[in-house]
Amino acid sequence: MKTYNDVVEFLTSTGKFRISLGLERMENILELLGNPQEKLNCIHVAGTNGKGSVCAIISSILNEAGIKVGVYSSPHIFKYTERIKVSQNGLLISISDFDFVDYVFKISEIAEKNNIDLTEFEILTAVMFKYFADKEVEVVVLETGLGGRFDATNVINKNICSVITHVDYDHTERLGNTLDKIAFEKAGIIKPNCPCIVLEGKEVYYDKAMEVGAELEIISPVPVDDRLSLKGVYQQENLSLALAVIEKCFPQISQGIIEKGLKNVKHPCRFQYIKDLNLIIDGAHNPNGIQSLIQSLNEYYPNTKRRVIFGCLNNKDYPKMVKEISDNCDKIYFYHFSHQNSCTYGELKKVCPIECEELNTNIDFNDGYLNVICGSFYMISELTQMLNISYYLD
Repeated sequence: MKTYNDVVEFLTSTGKFRISLGLERMENILELLGNPQEKLNCIHVAGTNGKGSVCAIISSILNEAGIKVGVYSSPHIFKYTERIKVSQNGLLISISDFDFVDYVFKISEIAEKNNIDLTEFEILTAVMFKYFADKEVEVVVLETGLGGRFDATNVINKNICSVITHVDYDHTERLGNTLDKIAFEKAGIIKPNCPCIVLEGKEVYYDKAMEVGAELEIISPVPVDDRLSLKGVYQQENLSLALAVIEKCFPQISQGIIEKGLKNVKHPCRFQYIKDLNLIIDGAHNPNGIQSLIQSLNEYYPNTKRRVIFGCLNNKDYPKMVKEISDNCDKIYFYHFSHQNSCTYGELKKVCPIECEELNTNIDFNDGYLNVICGSFYMISELTQMLNISYYLD
């Protein structure tokens, strides 16, 4: 009998653990599964940073409103099952290990028999569509994986609403090396005769909306106050987008339900403060994310001594991130985690303008410093487990 560990080994194998943008493989496997995506009503969210937070806020409000909601997000922190959640008894519950194993291997077997060479993300996305359709989910909050136009999630032909968060430089080798090129890829989720809510009035959004007959709405950030359980200055934009979606698409939801949904949002590792350790954990892993993190640190914790622990993948703009961090901290540690593309300590030290250390021992979290762990989610997962603090992220 196959186990969850068998799934992990299968999904992270050399042949599956790759990025290969395009929709043909997804369309082929979903047709063999009976096109489950056509039975679903989706809110589709793209953007460089903030996608996960927007999805978390929207899904929390819908869940509080008694709507059976499914949430698809990435990456996970500890387990793949975190990516696929469904409303159950008032809570958003991850797919069970049993169901996850069953769906992954059944769908992969169908793909193999029909010579469809799916990637890891495509398998997960096919599992999500089939699982949500089988569970008769009323609304799916759907986060893109990479880009939009050729992302595996973009096999849907219509949606309740498209949402595009802030766009900045990331994955430039695949999405383009200018903001307009990157925004063009994100605009690929704008669907005919379906509204699209955005933060930035980019020309490519207007062009795409006009081309397909979509209504484009540009919104302004609203202040973040104690209503929202998530902290961080950057949540202004995410909250604004989420509230605009609720107002436009679910006007029947009362203000009281909205407030309850905001209070109960859970989204670990996004400017998450752990009081016992005087520790902030944030999954900022690109330059814009690091800049937003620094802005939030300056806003919430001015004039504090800061110790930052950072690690990232070597396909990111790590020189720029290291410079930004080193300009805004008192101590910096680098962590080389066990991913094939993890930056080594030597690579990070080489671009660091201040004295730095390699993290290979436990940290005294109660010595007067504000501690910050930031960078790759792969790193956060491994490091919090190594430091025996992962239970704070549940």
